[in-house]
Amino acid sequence: MLILPQNTNISTDNWITSPGIIGTVVLILIVFLVAIIILLAKLNTYADTYKRKQLNKKGLEFTEEMIGMREEEIDRILEGRKKALNFKLSGDELGSQETVKDRKGLVNMVTHEPENPMFDEKKNTPIALETPEPLKKIVLYYLGTAVFWLVFGTLVGQYVGMKFVWPEMDSQPWLSFGRLRPVHTNAVFWGWASLAMIGLGYFVIARTSNTVIHNYKSAWYSLILINLAVLLGTLFLMGGINNGGGEYREYIWPVMLLFAIAIIITFWNFYKTVASRKIKDIYVSNWYILAALIWTTVLAIIGYLPNFQDGLGETVIQGYYMHQGVGMWFMTFTLGLIYYYLPSSLNKPIYSYSLGVLAFWTQMLFYTMIGTHHFVFSPLPWWLQTTAIVFSAGMFIPVVAGTTNFLMTMKGSWNHISKSYVLPFFLVGVIFYFVGSTQGSLQAFRFTNYVWHFTDFNVAHSHMTMYGIITFILWACFYTILPKLTGKEPPQVFVGAHFWLAFIGLFAYMMSLMAGGTLKGLSWIDGNAFLESVILMKPYWVWRAIGGSLMFVSHLVFAYNFYYMVNNKKPIENLDAPVLERVNN
Repeated sequence: MLILPQNTNISTDNWITSPGIIGTVVLILIVFLVAIIILLAKLNTYADTYKRKQLNKKGLEFTEEMIGMREEEIDRILEGRKKALNFKLSGDELGSQETVKDRKGLVNMVTHEPENPMFDEKKNTPIALETPEPLKKIVLYYLGTAVFWLVFGTLVGQYVGMKFVWPEMDSQPWLSFGRLRPVHTNAVFWGWASLAMIGLGYFVIARTSNTVIHNYKSAWYSLILINLAVLLGTLFLMGGINNGGGEYREYIWPVMLLFAIAIIITFWNFYKTVASRKIKDIYVSNWYILAALIWTTVLAIIGYLPNFQDGLGETVIQGYYMHQGVGMWFMTFTLGLIYYYLPSSLNKPIYSYSLGVLAFWTQMLFYTMIGTHHFVFSPLPWWLQTTAIVFSAGMFIPVVAGTTNFLMTMKGSWNHISKSYVLPFFLVGVIFYFVGSTQGSLQAFRFTNYVWHFTDFNVAHSHMTMYGIITFILWACFYTILPKLTGKEPPQVFVGAHFWLAFIGLFAYMMSLMAGGTLKGLSWIDGNAFLESVILMKPYWVWRAIGGSLMFVSHLVFAYNFYYMVNNKKPIENLDAPVLERVNN
């Protein structure tokens, strides 16, 4: 139930014309447009493939036709083709003896190299700088355990989603919604995303510092501690032992202490590696990664300190913990990964180092104060709610700066959408970074909070960010680095199946809960009984289950792709030119 101040009088008569609603609709249309662009690019590729097959077929028919010809006819045809092949331009067909004058300044550069390419094409080459075997092993084990927790966590999520449609599926206490829902969220948070980020981060830290990891044993200790924390946390949650109602901090403090120790060890390992770097500058990725580790350590401590766990203080800490977990851990760390893996996959430098620094510091400034926007119209002080709303609007700055940087880095490489499976994952992740983050800022406004708070719309928004941004970008990084480490690329058809199942599933999941959540909020505002909103949501929960099923199947395909890439590793030929010089230009 919403607790409104006595002087609040909000009309919902024209709710559909409010800025927050209109802005959200526009953002969703952007996602739909990007999906159409990617689909058309893929269809164009398939059309070209079909055209080549038809030409090959005609060539085969011509060969068969020649078999029945007389020898003189064959000689005449072949002689004509030989003359065509031997034809050469004289070099002056388009020239003259006049002096060239560029009066309108249209010519930007002149080259006399006949082989100079007009467009740079990405070349699929192995890692140029030797990757130490211990580092490869660390990365693969972190990523492997992350894949396991993704499949397990989303299997639980799939089961929970089906309980909305068939609530009578079971009667076991340990399979109840109240126990399984935090099992799902914590497994994908601390198991899948955290392990994947740290594993990918180990490669980035070593590569951009042009040195070896400070202590490989510490990396293994952290891996064991994180997996142990998620395993024990899962068992405790299913047994009914939890930290209370704090969302995303349901693990009891001894379990979360294991995770916090692992984060501290990881930070020290990363910090010492960067401190012993062989180059002068600290690459921007390391700023984001180290900052994420520092903030998460602070977050884990504040979120579990007993001093603030009473009354409204606990509510404030919950908002802080819940939002910082997403923004200062997952988002900040993942942004650091993009700044390395996106330029690396395109074989070009990041568009603007300055934009990266601007996005970094504004992220640090604005994100730390927005947690209370989850409790607008609550008994919390009005000025604190207003502060959270203002800082939520301020998040436009880092989001626009980061999105611009990533899209401009992709500029000139759009042809990769049809040729590569990495760029579509990056593109969807970057677009969702803009759409999800901007939609979150719009949702912080008081009117949209009034309509959407406590409804299924928030579940859609959380999946738009944690899945559409974090998970898609992590997948892009997987597909960027693993073939270079193992020498094996997954079958294109399976990567395509992974992409489209995940994207279509997310879109169906997101749209159904956004529409249903809006109607549910309006139903509550009209004073209808809660049970009516439950009945109202039934068809939307069916689509939620369908979308979730597609997403889960995509994870099974991804798990197969991962196994295919890491099974029976091929030796990688080491080249002389270090990749670092190309990325840090």
